[in-house]
Amino acid sequence: MIQVTPENFQQLMFEDSKEKLVVVAFWADQIPESVQLRDALASSLAGKEQAIIFAGVDCQQQQQIAAQFGIQSLPTAIVVKDGQPIDGIAGPQTDETLNQFLDKHLPKPEDEMLRQGMDALQQQQPGDALNFLQQARNLDDQRADIALALIDCYIQLGKLDDADVLLATIKMVDQDSYYQSLVSKLELAREASQSPEITALEEKLTADPENIDIQRQLAAQYSQNNRQEEALEMLFKLLQKDMGDSESRKMLLDILTALPAGDALAGKYRRKLYTLMY
Repeated sequence: MIQVTPENFQQLMFEDSKEKLVVVAFWADQIPESVQLRDALASSLAGKEQAIIFAGVDCQQQQQIAAQFGIQSLPTAIVVKDGQPIDGIAGPQTDETLNQFLDKHLPKPEDEMLRQGMDALQQQQPGDALNFLQQARNLDDQRADIALALIDCYIQLGKLDDADVLLATIKMVDQDSYYQSLVSKLELAREASQSPEITALEEKLTADPENIDIQRQLAAQYSQNNRQEEALEMLFKLLQKDMGDSESRKMLLDILTALPAGDALAGKYRRKLYTLMY
């Protein structure tokens, strides 16, 4: 617990509360219930320092600070965010009422997964981010912040169709600046995925649709431009016609190996290949 003093008041309540929630317990030694609430909060918040700052105000020593918060009775505790009190409890608390109060503000498992996913995206590791963000969305598929981060991940991985489908689910109220930037990133990614080499090969394939070499070249270009599903589908069709086509099989397996661990697309085509073989 950080003791709130006039020296650190500004930092804690106005600066630190922009980054983390600050839970403040008001107590005085002559009021045992307030000490009990302080200690119960300290126990419940232990290990949560990454998301919540626990602070205490000794109302005997810091009467002016207690007055600034308008504290009129003890025990009392409040939650501060962005420099403003957003919640509070007063009076003796049972374990149940204290847990109900804290559950509204303690980080949920999906919050930690979202944080890890965002960290991985910032480190240019979308494969790692995908695993965290998909788990977060499985736990709560209504949160726009998780959906937007997953869209960002899809774009970085070249899963443009998946990004497009998920982008269409974002409600107007959640279409913030991050959303707008993702719309632009998706458009740019689609333009980049249609390289002159791909256009030329598609035209050649239209003129000569049975040419296996052109199909392999086009599959390679699709893969290089993050159009993995189109590449896999083209190679799989070649194997359907000829399981002895070792070159196409090697290309397909190389693409599967390069996909992130746990990728649904990899699982889908491994199953299809297994069915074809056995």
